[in-house]
Amino acid sequence: MAAGTLVWATTPALLAAPAATGQPIARPLGTTAALSDDSYLLGPGDLLDLKLFDAPELSGNLDVLNDGTVSLPLIGSVRLTGLSLSQASLWLTSLYRKQLLRPELQLRVVKPRPIRVALVGEVERPGLYSLTTSETTQTEGGPSLTVSGLPTVVDAIQKAGGITQLADLRQVVLQRRMPGDPPAYKQARLDLMALLLEGDQQQNPFLFDGDTIRITKSSEPAAEAVELAAANLSPQEIRVNVIGEVLKPGTVALQANTPLVQAVLAAGGPQTWRASTGNVELVRINRNGTATRQRFALNLSQGASNIKNPPLRDGDTVVVNRSGMAVASDAIGAVSTPLTGLVNVLALVDLINKN
Repeated sequence: MAAGTLVWATTPALLAAPAATGQPIARPLGTTAALSDDSYLLGPGDLLDLKLFDAPELSGNLDVLNDGTVSLPLIGSVRLTGLSLSQASLWLTSLYRKQLLRPELQLRVVKPRPIRVALVGEVERPGLYSLTTSETTQTEGGPSLTVSGLPTVVDAIQKAGGITQLADLRQVVLQRRMPGDPPAYKQARLDLMALLLEGDQQQNPFLFDGDTIRITKSSEPAAEAVELAAANLSPQEIRVNVIGEVLKPGTVALQANTPLVQAVLAAGGPQTWRASTGNVELVRINRNGTATRQRFALNLSQGASNIKNPPLRDGDTVVVNRSGMAVASDAIGAVSTPLTGLVNVLALVDLINKN
């Protein structure tokens, strides 16, 4: 069917805006400046107001339906999804020119639809989120925050619970749909560390419906990892189990990104002669269900580092093992303890062999 052709039927035929053929197009990465000229794209859920200056009886509100169409007097169903306001106005003008002598019109958004964005990668709760101009967000373990105004990248990250400790905030990718059909997308790289450390708000653009925010993984924690824990993008509190030869073993509440050495000190520190400071283990349960176990040596002068003093995650377990003196002392204590009917010589030998 040619664009602009009017078909009279019981159910008006769908008129689609002129479109090129082909598959969705992906544009290469750009800068935040490439986002400044973006236009609002119409979509399902928008409430529009159409004003025809020479035909007020045809004016009124228009609901964009789930299929992306609106129902127009004299015209029928017209697809507007994916078009900017200026594109939609030109398209409707061309359609009404077939029916009216002077189709001068004004199209505006009365009530925009909620913004739905996808967050993937290193956030606490990846998924699809709906954002409005009034939101309550909360990072893991942090206070609730009331956010008003148009949602931004930071607002979406906060609603997803904040970033994980592996997040690379200097390499955040924002993908956005461009006007027209078939859909084409462009990408921009954001540096949220510049926002947090320098106040560069160009790195925190407003979000459009259909945006995808991808937070990549960093192989090594940023040099500012400990300072980053105080930012409102990070979980505010984690709980870590510190067991073994420490003064106060048990679960310890810590600030996010707390290094291993600081967690041991928060549990009272290693016991003077019983702890093996060169044999501290970190047991971690990963997102995919696997577990890792690494050994470290306590060094009070060592800053945060994946190799020597890793930042901890929520649910980690730190095991401070016994020193050789503690092993020997425990073995002697077991030998000197009177044997009962439940402890025999074989059990004693097995105990000594294990140590």
